[in-house]
Amino acid sequence: MDILKYKTIVIKIGSSLIVDGKNKIKKNWFNKLIEDIYFLIKKNKQVIIVSSGAIALGCDLLKINKKNTKLSQFQAIAAIGQIELINLFKKGFEKKKIKISQILLTLEDTEERRRSLNAKETINNLLRMSVIPIVNENDTVATSEIRYGDNDRLAARVAQICNADCLIMLSDIDGLYSADPKKNKDAKIIKKVTSIDKSIEALASESISSYGTGGMITKIKAAKICIQSGCDMILTSGVINNPIKNLIKNKNFTLFESQSSTLSAKKQWILNSISTKGSIMIDDGAEKALKNGKSLLPIGVTAVEGNFSRGDAVYIINSKNKRIATGISAYSSLDAKKIIGFKTDKIKEILGYVSRGEMVHIDNLVYQAE
Repeated sequence: MDILKYKTIVIKIGSSLIVDGKNKIKKNWFNKLIEDIYFLIKKNKQVIIVSSGAIALGCDLLKINKKNTKLSQFQAIAAIGQIELINLFKKGFEKKKIKISQILLTLEDTEERRRSLNAKETINNLLRMSVIPIVNENDTVATSEIRYGDNDRLAARVAQICNADCLIMLSDIDGLYSADPKKNKDAKIIKKVTSIDKSIEALASESISSYGTGGMITKIKAAKICIQSGCDMILTSGVINNPIKNLIKNKNFTLFESQSSTLSAKKQWILNSISTKGSIMIDDGAEKALKNGKSLLPIGVTAVEGNFSRGDAVYIINSKNKRIATGISAYSSLDAKKIIGFKTDKIKEILGYVSRGEMVHIDNLVYQAE
């Protein structure tokens, strides 16, 4: 696998790779990983690391069983474990005279446009200063409603907003198989995937380790974000020593190959929104307008569901109850409901103000219907 063709590489590391079944850090494996990343940097590659492990290391330090722990306790444990995690990376890279940084993100940091641009600028500035960003979800403040819950999709979203060429997903399995290899000896690895359809999604099965929170389902969702953003994703085993160098020599991996994206960075961000807050139902006339590259006007809206604010991502649903687009609403759900079915020249009379004439402007909308 020629990963040296990529310029900016995101490497996602799962908890089960860092911590073993006896609650101890896999020091030898970790040092070998540092060697691999140092190899990439010497080849003039920009590397971003998305690493799990804070909660696992916190549980280990406090001698707590993760299975019996509540989310509120996770927040405190993560605050302790994050220090252990970042110190682990700091000590490892110090030997190579490489500086690192810590970036903690919540779901809203990638799903709110202004905040995602700020995160992108911070990461890019660190890369320009030859500093490796170590990214993790900010579990210390994230609640169940505003958290990823897995670093697979976080890694994909980071890759997307930073315009990375490739996401290397280090896992406890070496790729996507035609069936569950633990249950079916005839299962074969799928070498290349160019689109995520229902048949690919059907192959995903939950396989949660004692420490990790992801499974094949979240990896497929991550791959979908990457493919739609013009970023390749490689799913491979991280269990062995020197997993990156092994990837270069090894043939056991799945490449989720992206197509050249014609969407702007903004529309890629909209399309891959994870935290949509509601839905806007439209009639056939409005659907035809969207298909022809027009904005969504209030007169074509039939209903509004959910509780969202101006600037939130929403799904757009047609008369057949099929999702056909994702967009950024120019109105809150409360105000949107008041102007359903009216012409734009009536908005000021109804609301007392006009945000803009469109419910969703074409510049803030991605049409997805097949």
